[in-house]
Amino acid sequence: MAHFAAILHMHDVEKSQTFRPNHLSYLEELGKQGKIFAKGPFGDGSGGMVVYIADTLEEAQQLAQQDPYVVEGARKLDLREWKI
Repeated sequence: MAHFAAILHMHDVEKSQTFRPNHLSYLEELGKQGKIFAKGPFGDGSGGMVVYIADTLEEAQQLAQQDPYVVEGARKLDLREWKI
């Protein structure tokens, strides 16, 4: 298993507020599946980060791209493998 940091840059504040419950529900479900290492917003309001646990970059991309924030265009995704 590897860790992948999904940096979610703020793109649309209104959409972020609208889709926040969906985003949180999505992450809660993935957390129950053991797919989330850490998550949270940045203190300056510029977005947030989710650290996924996945076997491959492709799996992590699939998980990150299905986040409602990304699907709905509220946040811009920047996904990188995190070597911890």
